[in-house]
Amino acid sequence: MTMTNPNDDMLDDLLAQARGASPLPSDALMARVIADADAAQPRASAMPVARPGVIARMLDTIGGWPAVSGLAMATVAGIWVGVAPPASVQDVTAAMIGDEVSINLFATDLMIDAGAFGDG
Repeated sequence: MTMTNPNDDMLDDLLAQARGASPLPSDALMARVIADADAAQPRASAMPVARPGVIARMLDTIGGWPAVSGLAMATVAGIWVGVAPPASVQDVTAAMIGDEVSINLFATDLMIDAGAFGDG
C-alpha cells in the first residue's frame, strides 16, 4: 500500500499549469522597459570629441606615466653609474680599454685660491 501526499498532487498540478503558461511579457511591459532604457542612454553631444595632443599620444605609445617614471629612473641610474662608477666597473673598463681613465669634474688648475682672479 502506497501512501500519497495530497500536497504533492497539488504541487504537480501547479507545475503542470506553469508549464502551459506563455512566458512572453505583455506589450505594455515591453514598451515601459524600452522607454526606461531610452531614458538611461547618454545623449550624443553636438561637440566633436577633441583628439589628444602629441604628448598624450606619445605617453600612450610608451605605456603612460608608469613607463615614463621607469625610463626616468633608468636615466638617473645610468648617469649616476657614468659619473661615479663602482670599482668593479672601473676594473672592467680598464681591462677592456687598457688604461684606467680618470676625469676630474672639478677643475683644480684654475688656482682660484692662489689669486689668479684677483683684482688688479
